[in-house]
Amino acid sequence: MGRYIIRRLIQAIPVLLGATLFIFAIVFALPGDPIAALAGEKRQDPNIVAIIRDQYHLNDPLLLQYWYYISGVLFRGDFGKTFAGVPVTQLMAGKFQVTLNLALVALVMEAIIGVVLGLWAALRRGRASDTMILASTLLLISVPTLVTGFVLQLWLGVWLKRVTGTQIFPIAGIDSGLQSYLLPGFVLAGTSIAYLTRLTRTSLVETLRSDYIRTATAKGLSRRRVIGRHGLRNALIPLVTYLGADLGNLMGGAVITETIFNLPGIGNQLYQGVYLREQPVVVGIVTVLVLVYIVANLIVDLLYAVLDPRIRYE
Repeated sequence: MGRYIIRRLIQAIPVLLGATLFIFAIVFALPGDPIAALAGEKRQDPNIVAIIRDQYHLNDPLLLQYWYYISGVLFRGDFGKTFAGVPVTQLMAGKFQVTLNLALVALVMEAIIGVVLGLWAALRRGRASDTMILASTLLLISVPTLVTGFVLQLWLGVWLKRVTGTQIFPIAGIDSGLQSYLLPGFVLAGTSIAYLTRLTRTSLVETLRSDYIRTATAKGLSRRRVIGRHGLRNALIPLVTYLGADLGNLMGGAVITETIFNLPGIGNQLYQGVYLREQPVVVGIVTVLVLVYIVANLIVDLLYAVLDPRIRYE
């Protein structure tokens, strides 16, 4: 097990380098001068501009700029500073917690709603409830997150408040604590809920057709025990894979959701960083997201052995 973990961590290094270099190159290729954006329409002193460009190595070639950045991250844990002089780690500290909270709320909603609906549809395959669930998930997949967010803001945030007189689902900010994450969490997880519902249904239907399920039923075991102990446990393996990988997708996909609900997370900060061509900010956020992907996938691989004892790591 120890060798497997070390090997996976070593394999993650080229993934991290490749992803950060790719994003660094994209930001480098964006049109416009990031230093000019600092002063807006005001006239800039050429000497000050030259000093700032030299301080941030903006006159150097792409690969040299990347080397300065990645060497600071790997050897000193320094993610650099914004063009305003604020350390990137300080900028991400509070914002990362907001996005992580949002992603975890969305992941919990996705796991509970997706598995329950998928289980319900699988056990009633071919019936009206199964057809209704499949049609609903298809609609949820088809509607863009931007549209879903604004529609739910209007229905649950504005109209429901008029009817009840109470703001049950806040539509902006994080002043209401966990309650502030419920509506944006569902919007963020909407598409994933639909995919997980369909995956759960398909996986459980295929599992229930297996020979060992027929054998357990023939031995006289109750339907609840056959499904819960034998069927669902084996059907969970692809679901765990999907959920583990989706944590990174939820954090990376929070840009639109955080913008709609005005949440001060790294998704919103990532948008601002791209807009202002803040290379250290953009690459720093992407680096953290890549690390989340790597750790989540490693945890998923280790959970395989818990769900299926036949899996062993060498």
